[in-house]
Amino acid sequence: MSNVLVYTLDGKIYINLTNRCTNECIFCLRNDKSDVKGQELWLDNENSTAQDVINQFEKIYPATPSEEIIFCGYGEPMLKIDELKEVAKYIKTKLPKSKIRVNTNGHANFVYKRNVVPELKGLVDEFSVSLNGATKEEYNELSQPKFDEAYEEVKKFIKACADEKISVVASVVEGYKGRHLDLKKCEQIAKDLGAKFRVREWIVNGY
Repeated sequence: MSNVLVYTLDGKIYINLTNRCTNECIFCLRNDKSDVKGQELWLDNENSTAQDVINQFEKIYPATPSEEIIFCGYGEPMLKIDELKEVAKYIKTKLPKSKIRVNTNGHANFVYKRNVVPELKGLVDEFSVSLNGATKEEYNELSQPKFDEAYEEVKKFIKACADEKISVVASVVEGYKGRHLDLKKCEQIAKDLGAKFRVREWIVNGY
């Protein structure tokens, strides 16, 4: 099986950079299946380069000329930030009118021990950041982070995006196996951090 680094969903192009993640979310689609609409997203290895991604993108784009490209797969895309930046730069050069979104758990600044958001200005048009809770306890239950300060780091990352004037959406997964969040409180947290707010209804069977 070859690594699927670029795939399509609902007429949009997605980039699957890595399977590594700093969370083990209990609602994550990859816990229950290995594919999205038949496209296998578990990678054979983590050695793929930006050029590998670009090569696959060039094959897929003509058939799916999407104006929005999303970094989102079976892992946390910001864990391969150098590859992400190189691919985003290529896309912006080739398709200057395209919109690039990164779906992230917001842990990158903790991982790299620096604020990486300014490095992505002009390359990323929008960040969608998984807030996933109105409290640290709620976040920890749903997201199962691998370090203790994760929830605060998520909020700091959201604010860092807003401070750089990059569009940022704080998202939550609602309704996982009967769990319900305080959506008003989550929305207020997002607003206070300078972000838009999005509720993602849990999809029982995935895509």
